[in-house]
Amino acid sequence: MEGGGAKKLIQISGPALSKRKLLVGLDLLCLLLASIPFFACELKAVSPYRRGFVCGDPSITYPYLHREIIPDELLIAGGIIITGLTIALGECYRVRFRSVSSKAFVRNLYVSCLYKELGSFLFGCCIGQSLTNMAKLSVGRLRPHFLSVCGVTYASLNCTPGTYVATVTCRQPDHRLEEEARKSFFSGHASFAMYTMLYLAFYLQARFTWRGARLLRPALQFFLVLLAFYTGLTRISDYRHHPSDVLTGYIQGALTAYWVAFHISSMFKSSSSDLSPTETPDSPLSPHHTVC
Repeated sequence: MEGGGAKKLIQISGPALSKRKLLVGLDLLCLLLASIPFFACELKAVSPYRRGFVCGDPSITYPYLHREIIPDELLIAGGIIITGLTIALGECYRVRFRSVSSKAFVRNLYVSCLYKELGSFLFGCCIGQSLTNMAKLSVGRLRPHFLSVCGVTYASLNCTPGTYVATVTCRQPDHRLEEEARKSFFSGHASFAMYTMLYLAFYLQARFTWRGARLLRPALQFFLVLLAFYTGLTRISDYRHHPSDVLTGYIQGALTAYWVAFHISSMFKSSSSDLSPTETPDSPLSPHHTVC
């Protein structure tokens, strides 16, 4: 017991302790494997599919804007910091002021709860971005500013409108910009923003139990989802993605957030499901306590 509260750590030793440590190692291995497609794309280890285009297609003739409304650094920092910090504060509050029990071998309840919740969130980040980058590399859809980045026009290509141009020699000296211009489908900004913000909205639904203001929680959830939608819409106005790219990113991010929140994380799982046949309702694992 700590500080007069009902916080209790179940003692684990012997073979059970070794098994728990092995499972933690397996978790880390799964996290690493889930992130491989993401790093393969970010480190330029794999080139995108070189798709052609139809001569006269107006959807790839937009100008290239050097400045983005929401650059990658701001997106990643905002998504990770806002959601991660909120989860960390929420879990620390539960350990300090609520009845928390843990079956983990880690003796520190704070570390145990943060590992489970932040670990689930980061796993979802890796899964979502790996799916996004795999689609970018496999599909190779041209961004709206492709011709501008490539440094050509339909007139300079002297192609017949309506005919398919299989290959084009770009005048762009920076090969990386040309490759990035072939990664339109689907929007990583939209999928990442929707995943992080919707996951945080799910977390607030599960953990924010204060009943003092009926509309406070849904208002916070609304602004989180609104921020995710705004992020995706800026990709259209920046000429980085087509509307269908952003829509697909929204759907993928939302599905990933739902899957992780309800089927991987323990935030919506009742502690009663963790009871063994020998445990009584008055034990530290009864529904009157919170399990992390």
